[in-house]
Amino acid sequence: MNLNKSFLNYCKKNNLEINPNQLDLIEELNLFYNQNFNKSLLKKIFTKQNSKTGFYLQGDVGVGKTMILNFFYNNFDKTKKRFHFNEFMISFHDFVFKNKENNQENIIDKFVKKLKSKSKLIYFDEFQVTNIVDAMILGNLFKKIFDENIKVLFTSNAKLNDLYKDGLQRDQFLPFIKIMKEQCFQAKLIIEEDYRKSSKNKNERYFFPLNETINFKLNKFFRKITKNLSKKEMTLIIKGRKFFIKNYFNGIARFDFKELCSKNIGAEDYIKIAEVCNFIVIENIPIFNIDNSNQQQRFITLIDILYEKNIPLMISSQLQLDLLSSSEDLRKIFKRTISRLYELTSIKYNKL
Repeated sequence: MNLNKSFLNYCKKNNLEINPNQLDLIEELNLFYNQNFNKSLLKKIFTKQNSKTGFYLQGDVGVGKTMILNFFYNNFDKTKKRFHFNEFMISFHDFVFKNKENNQENIIDKFVKKLKSKSKLIYFDEFQVTNIVDAMILGNLFKKIFDENIKVLFTSNAKLNDLYKDGLQRDQFLPFIKIMKEQCFQAKLIIEEDYRKSSKNKNERYFFPLNETINFKLNKFFRKITKNLSKKEMTLIIKGRKFFIKNYFNGIARFDFKELCSKNIGAEDYIKIAEVCNFIVIENIPIFNIDNSNQQQRFITLIDILYEKNIPLMISSQLQLDLLSSSEDLRKIFKRTISRLYELTSIKYNKL
C-alpha cells in the first residue's frame, strides 16, 4: 500500500488543502500498515516483540483525523469493520445477554473470536468512554482483541491518559489505558483550523434565536422538504420498548429536543432512529448548564451517532452555534458536538 502517493492524488481529486502535519501522519500509517500487513516471515520473527497492533490518533475537533483514517480504512483491502463505539458496546452487551449461561471470560473469548472471523481490522472514530459499565469491561475486552491480533484504529479528542477522566471508579479503568499504551502507536494531529467551520460549511439550516420569526422560517423550510409527502407516525421497537416518531414523512423526522433528550433513552434508541431517517429536524435546543447536563450528555451522544450515519440536520436553538453554552463537566467534549453541528447543518440534502 503506497499511502503517500494515493493520499496526494486523493487530496488533488477532492480539492483538499495538503497540510505537512497530515503528510507526516500518512507516513506513520504507512509504517503501521507495513509492520502489520506487509512483513516477510523473517521480519515477522524479528519484529514480533516490537510490533503494535493498534493505532491511536488524537487531535482537537475538526482537524481532519476522521478524513485521514477514513482514507486509510477505505484503501485497506482486507476484511474490516467500522464501528461507532456505542454501537460496538451495544453489540457486546447483546452478545452477553444471549450467552449469559457462560461465565464472563468465556463470553469475551467467544465475542472476540466471532469478531476476528469477520474482520482483520476494526475502526473506532471519535473514541470516548463515558459509561461506568463499559469502563469496567474494556480492559479485559481489548486485551483479548489485541491477543487475537485484531488490528484496531482509533481517533479521539482525548489523550490516552485523559480517557474517562474524573469518571467513577477510574482506578479500575487504568488497566485498559496500560494495555492501550503497550499495544498502540500513538500519534497526534495538530492543525489550527477547524475544517468543519470553513466557508464551505455555512450551517444554513441552523436557526436562532427561538422566536416567531425563526419558527416561521423553519416551518417554511420544512414544508419545502416534505412537499408531496404524507405524514405517518413511525413506531420503533427497541428491546421490547416502543419509541414513537410522531412527525414522520417518509424518512424525514421532526422532533422537539425534549422528545430526544429529556426522556430516559440513549445510544441504542438513537441508532434505531438513524436507521429509519435520512433527514432530521430538532427544535428548541436549550441553554445548557449544570441543571440539564444529563440532557446535554444525551444530545452529545445523539449528534455523535447522527454524524457517524451522515444524516443532515435542521436545528432551531436559543443561541448562535458558536455560542452554545455547556455544563462545565462537558465543555471539552461539547466542542466536538458544535463542530459536528456545523457540518450536519450544511451537508447537501437531495431534496434541496
